[in-house]
Amino acid sequence: MATFSCPISFPFRCSFNGNHKHRDGTVDIKINGTTSTRPIKLDALNEIVGAVKASTSYFTIHENGHISQELQIRQRIPTQKQLVDPYRQGLIIERGVGYRQTVVVRSYEVGADKTATLESLLNLFQETALNHVWMSGLLSNGFGATHGMMRNNLIWVVSRMHVQVHHYPIWGEVVEIDTWVGASGKNGMRRDWLIRSQATGITYARATSTWVMMNEQTRRLSKMPEEVRDEISPWFIEKQAIKEDVPEKIVKLDDKAKYMNSDLKPKRSDLDMNHHVNNVKYVGWMIETIPDKFLESHQLSSIVLEYRKECGSSDTVQSLCQPDGDGIFANGVDQITLKNMVFASGIIEGYGNLSALDMNTYGYTHLLQVKGESQNEEIVRGRTVWKKKLSTMPYSN
Repeated sequence: MATFSCPISFPFRCSFNGNHKHRDGTVDIKINGTTSTRPIKLDALNEIVGAVKASTSYFTIHENGHISQELQIRQRIPTQKQLVDPYRQGLIIERGVGYRQTVVVRSYEVGADKTATLESLLNLFQETALNHVWMSGLLSNGFGATHGMMRNNLIWVVSRMHVQVHHYPIWGEVVEIDTWVGASGKNGMRRDWLIRSQATGITYARATSTWVMMNEQTRRLSKMPEEVRDEISPWFIEKQAIKEDVPEKIVKLDDKAKYMNSDLKPKRSDLDMNHHVNNVKYVGWMIETIPDKFLESHQLSSIVLEYRKECGSSDTVQSLCQPDGDGIFANGVDQITLKNMVFASGIIEGYGNLSALDMNTYGYTHLLQVKGESQNEEIVRGRTVWKKKLSTMPYSN
Protein backbone atom coordinates (compact mmCIF):
# COMPACT_ATOMS: atom_id res chain seq x y z
CA MET A 1 0.00 0.00 0.00
CA ALA A 2 1.52 3.30 -1.07
CA THR A 3 1.78 6.12 1.43
CA PHE A 4 2.84 9.73 1.34
CA SER A 5 3.31 12.48 3.91
CA CYS A 6 2.07 16.03 4.00
CA PRO A 7 1.96 18.80 6.66
CA ILE A 8 -1.69 19.09 7.67
CA SER A 9 -3.48 19.57 10.96
CA PHE A 10 -5.93 16.86 11.97
CA PRO A 11 -7.85 17.34 15.23
CA PHE A 12 -8.90 14.28 17.22
CA ARG A 13 -10.48 13.51 20.59
CA CYS A 14 -9.40 10.70 22.88
CA SER A 15 -11.52 9.61 25.85
CA PHE A 16 -12.22 6.56 27.98
CA ASN A 17 -15.23 5.33 29.91
CA GLY A 18 -14.43 4.42 33.50
CA ASN A 19 -17.48 2.11 33.60
CA HIS A 20 -15.81 -0.15 31.05
CA LYS A 21 -12.72 -0.92 33.11
CA HIS A 22 -11.56 -4.53 32.87
CA ARG A 23 -10.17 -6.72 35.62
CA ASP A 24 -6.66 -6.66 34.15
CA GLY A 25 -6.47 -2.88 34.54
CA THR A 26 -7.34 -2.03 30.93
CA VAL A 27 -10.03 0.33 29.68
CA ASP A 28 -11.90 0.91 26.44
CA ILE A 29 -10.97 4.19 24.75
CA LYS A 30 -12.74 6.18 22.05
CA ILE A 31 -11.04 8.23 19.33
CA ASN A 32 -13.45 10.64 17.61
CA GLY A 33 -16.32 8.67 19.10
CA THR A 34 -15.18 5.27 17.85
CA THR A 35 -14.39 2.58 20.40
CA SER A 36 -10.99 0.91 20.05
CA THR A 37 -10.89 -2.67 18.82
CA ARG A 38 -9.02 -3.84 21.91
CA PRO A 39 -8.63 -2.53 25.47
CA ILE A 40 -5.58 -0.45 26.45
CA LYS A 41 -3.89 -0.19 29.83
CA LEU A 42 -4.13 3.12 31.64
CA ASP A 43 -0.36 3.59 31.93
CA ALA A 44 0.01 2.91 28.20
CA LEU A 45 -2.76 5.42 27.50
CA ASN A 46 -0.97 8.11 29.49
CA GLU A 47 2.21 7.39 27.55
CA ILE A 48 0.38 7.67 24.22
CA VAL A 49 -1.24 10.97 25.17
CA GLY A 50 2.14 12.38 26.18
CA ALA A 51 3.69 11.24 22.94
CA VAL A 52 0.91 12.78 20.86
CA LYS A 53 1.35 16.12 22.62
CA ALA A 54 5.04 16.13 21.67
CA SER A 55 4.46 14.95 18.11
CA THR A 56 4.63 17.08 14.99
CA SER A 57 1.75 17.91 12.64
CA TYR A 58 3.02 15.49 9.98
CA PHE A 59 0.72 12.54 9.38
CA THR A 60 0.98 9.58 7.05
CA ILE A 61 -1.96 9.42 4.62
CA HIS A 62 -2.75 6.04 3.08
CA GLU A 63 -4.51 5.42 -0.19
CA ASN A 64 -7.81 4.89 1.61
CA GLY A 65 -7.57 8.40 3.09
CA HIS A 66 -7.06 7.27 6.69
CA ILE A 67 -4.42 9.17 8.66
CA SER A 68 -2.10 7.13 10.84
CA GLN A 69 -0.50 8.60 13.95
CA GLU A 70 1.50 5.49 14.66
CA LEU A 71 4.69 7.09 13.35
CA GLN A 72 4.40 10.06 15.67
CA ILE A 73 3.53 7.93 18.69
CA ARG A 74 6.46 5.58 18.11
CA GLN A 75 9.12 8.17 17.20
CA ARG A 76 8.12 11.02 19.52
CA ILE A 77 9.77 13.67 17.37
CA PRO A 78 9.77 16.87 19.47
CA THR A 79 8.52 20.13 18.01
CA GLN A 80 10.42 22.28 20.49
CA LYS A 81 14.00 22.35 21.70
CA GLN A 82 14.75 19.72 24.34
CA LEU A 83 17.57 20.05 26.90
CA VAL A 84 17.72 16.42 28.06
CA ASP A 85 16.94 13.13 26.31
CA PRO A 86 16.67 10.39 28.97
CA TYR A 87 16.14 7.67 26.36
CA ARG A 88 19.41 8.29 24.49
CA GLN A 89 21.45 9.61 27.45
CA GLY A 90 21.84 12.92 25.63
CA LEU A 91 21.87 16.56 26.69
CA ILE A 92 22.36 19.99 25.19
CA ILE A 93 25.71 21.67 26.02
CA GLU A 94 27.86 24.57 24.71
CA ARG A 95 25.49 27.30 25.92
CA GLY A 96 22.48 25.55 24.51
CA VAL A 97 23.64 24.66 20.98
CA GLY A 98 26.03 21.67 21.27
CA TYR A 99 25.11 18.08 22.04
CA ARG A 100 26.64 15.37 24.24
CA GLN A 101 25.65 11.72 24.39
CA THR A 102 26.90 9.04 26.76
CA VAL A 103 27.38 5.67 25.07
CA VAL A 104 28.41 2.19 26.22
CA VAL A 105 30.48 0.26 23.65
CA ARG A 106 28.41 -2.80 22.78
CA SER A 107 29.66 -6.28 21.96
CA TYR A 108 28.58 -5.99 18.32
CA GLU A 109 30.56 -2.74 17.94
CA VAL A 110 33.98 -4.29 18.59
CA GLY A 111 36.26 -6.51 16.55
CA ALA A 112 38.42 -9.51 17.37
CA ASP A 113 40.71 -7.38 19.57
CA LYS A 114 37.71 -6.23 21.67
CA THR A 115 38.12 -2.60 20.60
CA ALA A 116 35.53 -0.57 18.72
CA THR A 117 35.84 -0.79 14.94
CA LEU A 118 36.21 2.27 12.75
CA GLU A 119 32.80 1.54 11.24
CA SER A 120 31.28 1.59 14.74
CA LEU A 121 32.81 5.00 15.45
CA LEU A 122 31.45 6.35 12.16
CA ASN A 123 27.99 4.97 12.98
CA LEU A 124 28.16 6.70 16.36
CA PHE A 125 29.08 9.96 14.63
CA GLN A 126 26.05 9.63 12.37
CA GLU A 127 23.71 8.68 15.21
CA THR A 128 24.75 11.54 17.50
CA ALA A 129 24.43 14.01 14.63
CA LEU A 130 20.84 12.91 14.01
CA ASN A 131 20.07 12.98 17.74
CA HIS A 132 21.42 16.53 17.90
CA VAL A 133 18.94 17.61 15.22
CA TRP A 134 16.25 15.63 17.08
CA MET A 135 16.88 17.58 20.29
CA SER A 136 16.82 20.90 18.43
CA GLY A 137 13.13 20.55 17.58
CA LEU A 138 13.96 21.13 13.90
CA LEU A 139 13.76 17.51 12.74
CA SER A 140 11.13 16.81 10.12
CA ASN A 141 10.32 13.36 8.74
CA GLY A 142 13.49 13.18 6.67
CA PHE A 143 16.95 11.74 7.38
CA GLY A 144 18.18 14.65 9.53
CA ALA A 145 16.32 17.17 7.36
CA THR A 146 14.70 20.25 8.87
CA HIS A 147 11.16 21.43 8.15
CA GLY A 148 12.48 24.05 5.69
CA MET A 149 14.50 21.43 3.87
CA MET A 150 11.48 19.16 3.51
CA ARG A 151 9.44 22.01 2.05
CA ASN A 152 12.18 22.49 -0.57
CA ASN A 153 12.73 18.74 -1.24
CA LEU A 154 16.28 18.95 0.11
CA ILE A 155 18.44 16.35 1.87
CA TRP A 156 21.90 16.45 3.45
CA VAL A 157 24.88 14.81 1.72
CA VAL A 158 28.42 14.69 3.08
CA SER A 159 31.13 16.03 0.76
CA ARG A 160 34.21 15.59 2.93
CA MET A 161 35.18 13.91 6.21
CA HIS A 162 38.36 13.74 8.27
CA VAL A 163 38.69 11.42 11.28
CA GLN A 164 41.64 11.11 13.65
CA VAL A 165 41.76 8.19 16.13
CA HIS A 166 44.28 8.30 18.98
CA HIS A 167 42.87 5.33 20.91
CA TYR A 168 39.99 2.93 20.29
CA PRO A 169 37.40 2.40 23.05
CA ILE A 170 37.16 -1.12 24.43
CA TRP A 171 34.14 -3.38 24.89
CA GLY A 172 31.96 -2.19 27.76
CA GLU A 173 33.68 1.17 28.10
CA VAL A 174 31.56 4.29 28.66
CA VAL A 175 32.43 7.18 26.33
CA GLU A 176 31.06 10.67 25.83
CA ILE A 177 30.51 11.99 22.30
CA ASP A 178 30.26 15.74 21.74
CA THR A 179 29.04 17.15 18.44
CA TRP A 180 28.29 20.62 17.12
CA VAL A 181 27.82 22.44 13.82
CA GLY A 182 29.24 25.54 12.14
CA ALA A 183 29.18 27.37 8.84
CA SER A 184 31.17 26.12 5.85
CA GLY A 185 31.14 28.72 3.10
CA LYS A 186 27.83 30.16 1.91
CA ASN A 187 25.95 26.94 1.21
CA GLY A 188 27.57 24.32 3.40
CA MET A 189 27.63 23.23 7.02
CA ARG A 190 30.48 21.83 9.08
CA ARG A 191 29.86 19.19 11.75
CA ASP A 192 32.51 18.16 14.26
CA TRP A 193 32.81 15.43 16.92
CA LEU A 194 34.93 14.52 19.92
CA ILE A 195 34.96 11.11 21.62
CA ARG A 196 36.42 10.91 25.13
CA SER A 197 36.61 8.36 27.91
CA GLN A 198 34.16 9.13 30.68
CA ALA A 199 36.47 7.50 33.22
CA THR A 200 39.70 9.34 32.36
CA GLY A 201 38.64 12.30 30.23
CA ILE A 202 41.16 11.31 27.53
CA THR A 203 40.15 12.28 23.99
CA TYR A 204 40.06 9.09 21.93
CA ALA A 205 38.98 10.44 18.55
CA ARG A 206 38.05 13.64 16.77
CA ALA A 207 36.37 14.28 13.43
CA THR A 208 35.22 17.06 11.15
CA SER A 209 32.93 16.92 8.12
CA THR A 210 31.42 19.17 5.46
CA TRP A 211 27.80 18.81 4.37
CA VAL A 212 25.89 20.28 1.43
CA MET A 213 22.29 20.08 0.27
CA MET A 214 20.94 18.00 -2.59
CA ASN A 215 17.55 18.09 -4.25
CA GLU A 216 15.99 14.73 -3.46
CA GLN A 217 14.18 14.54 -6.81
CA THR A 218 16.78 15.87 -9.26
CA ARG A 219 19.79 14.53 -7.24
CA ARG A 220 21.60 17.81 -7.94
CA LEU A 221 23.38 19.99 -5.38
CA SER A 222 21.41 23.00 -4.24
CA LYS A 223 22.05 26.37 -2.65
CA MET A 224 20.91 26.78 0.93
CA PRO A 225 17.48 28.50 1.05
CA GLU A 226 17.21 31.45 3.43
CA GLU A 227 14.52 29.74 5.50
CA VAL A 228 16.86 26.81 6.10
CA ARG A 229 19.72 29.16 6.95
CA ASP A 230 17.47 30.89 9.47
CA GLU A 231 16.69 27.49 11.04
CA ILE A 232 20.23 26.20 11.51
CA SER A 233 22.47 29.29 11.82
CA PRO A 234 21.53 29.95 15.49
CA TRP A 235 23.14 26.55 16.25
CA PHE A 236 26.51 27.37 14.67
CA ILE A 237 29.64 27.34 16.85
CA GLU A 238 33.02 28.80 15.89
CA LYS A 239 35.03 25.82 17.14
CA GLN A 240 36.86 23.09 15.25
CA ALA A 241 37.73 19.56 16.37
CA ILE A 242 40.43 19.37 13.68
CA LYS A 243 42.01 22.55 12.32
CA GLU A 244 42.60 22.28 8.59
CA ASP A 245 44.13 25.42 7.14
CA VAL A 246 44.62 23.92 3.68
CA PRO A 247 42.92 20.51 3.31
CA GLU A 248 45.09 17.96 1.54
CA LYS A 249 43.97 17.08 -1.97
CA ILE A 250 43.76 13.37 -2.69
CA VAL A 251 45.23 12.16 -5.97
CA LYS A 252 43.11 10.00 -8.26
CA LEU A 253 44.22 6.40 -8.70
CA ASP A 254 44.06 4.51 -11.98
CA ASP A 255 44.07 0.84 -12.99
CA LYS A 256 47.78 0.60 -12.14
CA ALA A 257 47.00 0.62 -8.40
CA LYS A 258 48.74 -2.19 -6.50
CA TYR A 259 45.59 -3.60 -4.88
CA MET A 260 42.17 -3.91 -6.48
CA ASN A 261 38.83 -5.41 -5.50
CA SER A 262 36.27 -5.52 -8.31
CA ASP A 263 32.63 -6.48 -8.72
CA LEU A 264 31.48 -5.19 -5.32
CA LYS A 265 27.68 -5.13 -5.16
CA PRO A 266 25.66 -3.15 -2.61
CA LYS A 267 23.16 -5.10 -0.54
CA ARG A 268 19.74 -3.86 0.43
CA SER A 269 20.99 -3.55 3.99
CA ASP A 270 23.67 -1.10 2.78
CA LEU A 271 21.08 1.52 1.76
CA ASP A 272 20.05 4.37 4.04
CA MET A 273 16.78 6.29 4.24
CA ASN A 274 17.82 8.44 1.27
CA HIS A 275 18.00 5.26 -0.87
CA HIS A 276 21.73 5.37 -1.53
CA VAL A 277 24.62 3.41 -0.02
CA ASN A 278 25.49 4.64 3.46
CA ASN A 279 28.90 6.34 3.58
CA VAL A 280 30.07 3.98 6.35
CA LYS A 281 29.88 1.11 3.84
CA TYR A 282 32.36 2.93 1.60
CA VAL A 283 34.97 2.82 4.36
CA GLY A 284 34.51 -0.93 4.73
CA TRP A 285 35.08 -1.47 1.00
CA MET A 286 38.24 0.63 1.15
CA ILE A 287 39.78 -1.10 4.16
CA GLU A 288 38.99 -4.58 2.90
CA THR A 289 41.21 -3.93 -0.12
CA ILE A 290 44.28 -3.60 2.13
CA PRO A 291 46.08 -6.98 2.69
CA ASP A 292 44.91 -8.88 5.78
CA LYS A 293 48.45 -9.37 7.06
CA PHE A 294 48.88 -5.61 7.34
CA LEU A 295 45.49 -5.11 9.03
CA GLU A 296 46.28 -7.73 11.67
CA SER A 297 49.23 -5.74 13.02
CA HIS A 298 48.19 -2.12 12.35
CA GLN A 299 45.36 0.19 13.33
CA LEU A 300 44.01 3.20 11.50
CA SER A 301 44.97 6.56 12.99
CA SER A 302 43.58 8.92 10.33
CA ILE A 303 41.23 8.83 7.37
CA VAL A 304 40.20 11.56 4.92
CA LEU A 305 37.29 11.01 2.54
CA GLU A 306 36.28 13.14 -0.46
CA TYR A 307 32.85 12.17 -1.72
CA ARG A 308 32.16 12.66 -5.43
CA LYS A 309 29.03 10.69 -6.32
CA GLU A 310 26.34 8.67 -4.58
CA CYS A 311 26.16 4.94 -5.11
CA GLY A 312 22.89 3.12 -5.81
CA SER A 313 21.72 -0.43 -5.26
CA SER A 314 22.23 -1.43 -8.91
CA ASP A 315 25.82 -0.15 -9.21
CA THR A 316 28.87 -2.37 -9.48
CA VAL A 317 31.75 -0.91 -7.47
CA GLN A 318 35.52 -1.25 -7.84
CA SER A 319 37.90 -0.51 -4.95
CA LEU A 320 41.48 0.60 -5.74
CA CYS A 321 44.26 0.93 -3.16
CA GLN A 322 47.88 2.13 -3.46
CA PRO A 323 50.41 2.10 -0.57
CA ASP A 324 52.78 5.05 -0.14
CA GLY A 325 56.50 4.69 -0.70
CA ASP A 326 58.58 3.50 2.25
CA GLY A 327 59.12 6.18 4.88
CA ILE A 328 57.36 9.04 3.11
CA PHE A 329 53.82 10.33 2.64
CA ALA A 330 52.23 11.63 -0.52
CA ASN A 331 52.42 15.20 0.84
CA GLY A 332 56.20 14.92 1.30
CA VAL A 333 56.36 14.66 5.11
CA ASP A 334 59.14 12.21 6.02
CA GLN A 335 58.83 9.64 8.80
CA ILE A 336 61.31 11.27 11.21
CA THR A 337 59.53 14.63 11.11
CA LEU A 338 56.13 13.01 11.48
CA LYS A 339 57.29 10.83 14.39
CA ASN A 340 58.42 13.92 16.30
CA MET A 341 55.12 15.67 15.58
CA VAL A 342 52.99 12.74 16.77
CA PHE A 343 55.10 12.08 19.87
CA ALA A 344 54.94 15.74 20.93
CA SER A 345 51.19 15.70 20.37
CA GLY A 346 50.91 12.62 22.59
CA ILE A 347 52.74 14.36 25.43
CA ILE A 348 50.52 17.43 25.16
CA GLU A 349 47.36 15.31 25.17
CA GLY A 350 48.65 13.53 28.29
CA TYR A 351 48.29 9.95 27.10
CA GLY A 352 50.56 8.91 29.96
CA ASN A 353 52.61 6.19 28.27
CA LEU A 354 55.68 5.89 26.09
CA SER A 355 54.13 3.64 23.48
CA ALA A 356 54.03 6.67 21.19
CA LEU A 357 57.77 6.13 20.63
CA ASP A 358 56.92 3.43 18.10
CA MET A 359 55.13 5.74 15.72
CA ASN A 360 56.18 4.49 12.30
CA THR A 361 53.21 5.30 10.11
CA TYR A 362 52.06 3.93 6.78
CA GLY A 363 49.78 5.59 4.26
CA TYR A 364 47.39 4.35 1.59
CA THR A 365 45.50 6.15 -1.14
CA HIS A 366 42.05 4.81 -2.05
CA LEU A 367 39.44 5.15 -4.76
CA LEU A 368 35.95 3.73 -5.07
CA GLN A 369 34.37 3.97 -8.50
CA VAL A 370 31.28 2.73 -10.31
CA LYS A 371 32.14 0.50 -13.24
CA GLY A 372 30.44 1.76 -16.39
CA GLU A 373 30.25 0.46 -19.94
CA SER A 374 32.18 3.35 -21.47
CA GLN A 375 33.86 4.93 -18.43
CA ASN A 376 34.08 4.63 -14.66
CA GLU A 377 32.63 7.25 -12.30
CA GLU A 378 34.26 8.21 -9.02
CA ILE A 379 32.30 7.64 -5.81
CA VAL A 380 34.85 8.66 -3.18
CA ARG A 381 38.58 9.26 -2.86
CA GLY A 382 40.30 8.40 0.39
CA ARG A 383 43.56 8.66 2.33
CA THR A 384 44.31 6.42 5.32
CA VAL A 385 47.23 6.57 7.76
CA TRP A 386 48.10 3.57 9.93
CA LYS A 387 50.37 2.81 12.88
CA LYS A 388 51.38 -0.32 14.75
CA LYS A 389 48.73 -1.56 17.14
CA LEU A 390 49.35 -0.33 20.67
CA SER A 391 49.99 -2.98 23.31
CA THR A 392 49.03 -0.70 26.20
CA MET A 393 46.09 1.51 27.03
CA PRO A 394 46.35 5.21 27.97
CA TYR A 395 47.60 5.79 31.53
CA SER A 396 48.51 2.10 31.90
CA ASN A 397 51.66 1.05 33.74
